[in-house]
Amino acid sequence: MINEIKEKFQELFEQEPIVVRSPGRVNLIGEHTDYNEGFVLPAAINKEIFFAIAPNQSNTFRAYSFNLNESVEFDLDTIKPSDTDWANYLLGVIAQFQKTEHQVQGFDLVFGGNVPIGAGLSSSAAVECGLAFGLNELFGFGLDKFTLVQMAQKAEHEYAGVMCGIMDQFASMFGQRNHAIKLDCRSLEYTYYNLAMEEYRIVLCDTQVKHSLASSAYNTRRQECETGVALLKKHYPEVNSLRDATLDMLAKHQQEFDPTVYKRCVYVVSENNRVEAACADLEKGDMAAFGERMYASHAGLQHDYEVSCPELDYLVEQAKKSSAVLGARMMGGGFGGCTINLVRVDALDAFVKQMEDAYTQEFGVTLKTYVAEIVDGSSFAA
Repeated sequence: MINEIKEKFQELFEQEPIVVRSPGRVNLIGEHTDYNEGFVLPAAINKEIFFAIAPNQSNTFRAYSFNLNESVEFDLDTIKPSDTDWANYLLGVIAQFQKTEHQVQGFDLVFGGNVPIGAGLSSSAAVECGLAFGLNELFGFGLDKFTLVQMAQKAEHEYAGVMCGIMDQFASMFGQRNHAIKLDCRSLEYTYYNLAMEEYRIVLCDTQVKHSLASSAYNTRRQECETGVALLKKHYPEVNSLRDATLDMLAKHQQEFDPTVYKRCVYVVSENNRVEAACADLEKGDMAAFGERMYASHAGLQHDYEVSCPELDYLVEQAKKSSAVLGARMMGGGFGGCTINLVRVDALDAFVKQMEDAYTQEFGVTLKTYVAEIVDGSSFAA
């Protein structure tokens, strides 16, 4: 695909581009912990967006979407959100450079890739980080990667209207081959953990379910967590988010909680503990224990946080039947999307067939599956 995108660029713009790649991401464990100032454990994967880019000695930004076969053109003096949805992710990044007084000159762009849209693999973050990386290199701005991540996140907030946390852009930019990144969502400190993935692959099973519940339920969960924090803070002034809470604190004051709020808080505190324990598993190279924590994470999301759905639960139950699977759980906001599964390499085909057959029989829908490897973050394309 890199060659096709490069050839398309040369055909459209008759010059030689630099070529950048930017990956999507998975989150191995640590779901709904980010907005509670907790821990997440994402990794960049080999579902990527590629960018062919070169200056054009004008004041115009010209872009071509390889996947959609669509072109846009904008004057760099009047950058603002447009009616073309996909262009807004690019325009938002340009706007961030302009706000920080880095002069983006006219440039041409062809981009495209194989990150599935709508599967929860952060295709938008891959686009934002890839362009930020590319422009920084093209015009020699010399910005560090963390600044580029912050710019990519602001682009999503301001031009796509999605108030995302920083995990997606962080994982896309800072990914490291065969490593997961433990990110502290309060301090933004991060640590790499080696994933012993020689014998395993990540398999994503896409339910293709998109429940309209997702955004309203997300807001409700945030409010429920804040309600729990306010109650705990009366007894423990040091508790500023559920990151600061313990299961003992919750148990001691359980009678004061609305039962639903209590369950939500128990899940978040437990999930933060699981991320810490999962990192200890990785340090020991104990992938079996790591997989069990993924199953425990799903149980918490299903029963305590209540953001799963029948399709996700069914896929996790099916995964448990296979001795080739170390762990599985729903990934992302919930009410649809993918399960993430750790599967032995020598059983990949059998696992995929088992899951596809079972899902079709149960729901009458053809399951989409993606096999992923852990790769480096945004960089020049090889």
